[in-house]
Amino acid sequence: MSTETTNSQPKQFSLFENIDPANAQTTLAVPPVGKFSNYVVYVDESGDHGMQTLDENYPVFVLAFCIFHKRYYCETVVPALEKFKFNHFGHDLIVLHENEIRKEKGNFNFFQSRTHKHAFLNELTSIIDASNFILVSCVIDKTELKNKVGQETNPYHLALGFCLETLYEFLQEKNQDGATTHVVVERRGPKEDNELELEFRRTCDGENRLSIPFPFNIIFADKKVNSTGLQLADLVARPIGMRILRPTQENRAFDVLKKKFYCDGGRENVGEGFENWGLKIYPKP
Repeated sequence: MSTETTNSQPKQFSLFENIDPANAQTTLAVPPVGKFSNYVVYVDESGDHGMQTLDENYPVFVLAFCIFHKRYYCETVVPALEKFKFNHFGHDLIVLHENEIRKEKGNFNFFQSRTHKHAFLNELTSIIDASNFILVSCVIDKTELKNKVGQETNPYHLALGFCLETLYEFLQEKNQDGATTHVVVERRGPKEDNELELEFRRTCDGENRLSIPFPFNIIFADKKVNSTGLQLADLVARPIGMRILRPTQENRAFDVLKKKFYCDGGRENVGEGFENWGLKIYPKP
C-alpha cells in the first residue's frame, strides 16, 4: 500500500513522525494531522452499576478514562506491558484483570508466596507509574444516590456524562476538539451495550453540561481482547474506589495515580487540584 500523500489527503500517521516519543504525551497543544485526534481513550469500570441491591463492602461505581497520546502509547506503553508479560508468563497472550490478580484466580494462581505476589504487584505498579497518561474518573456513591433520587438512575450513564465532559475539556486544551477521538469500552452484554451507546450518542449530540456536540466515537471491544489500554484502565479503577471508601487506608496504587489525574493548573500542578476536576464524586460528599 502506498504511503504517499496528496495535497488534499494528508497522511494521518505523520503524527508518529513529527513528535518525539519520549515527549509525546506531554507535548503542548499540537493540532492533529488528518481527521483523527492524537489521543485515544480506554475505559473500564469497578463495581456494579445496578441500584436494586448494594454491596455493603463496595457501595460505589467507578468509571475510569485513561487518555493516551497515540505515539507514546504504541511505542512506549504497549512494549512495557508486553515485556512484563513475557517475563512473568513466557508469552504475551495473558489478559491482566485486577479482580483475578487480587483473588489469585485463573492464570494468576501461580504465586509461590506473599513476597512473590507483592513483587509482581510492585513491578506492575511501577509500569503504571512510569507510563504517561491522563486519568479522568467519576465515582458514584450509590448509597447517597439511592437516597436522593431513588434506584432508577443508572450510575454508569451518570459517570459517563461527567467523564465525557471532562474529556472534551482536556482535548480542547490540547487543540484536538476539531478531530474525532475514539473511546474504547468493554462489551458487557447486548442490552447494556445498546443502552450505553444510546447514552453516549445522546451526550455527544449536545445533551451535556456544555450544550455542544462532542467529536467522539465509541468502540466496543470484547472482554477477551488483549488491549493494553483496556487492561490498564481495569487496573486503575478499583484503587480509585477504595480511596474514596477508605481514605485513611494505605493505597500505593492510588498514590501513583494521583499524578495522572487531569488537574487544575496543568503539568506544574500534578498530584494536586484534581478533586472535582479529573476526579469527580457524585453526589458530592
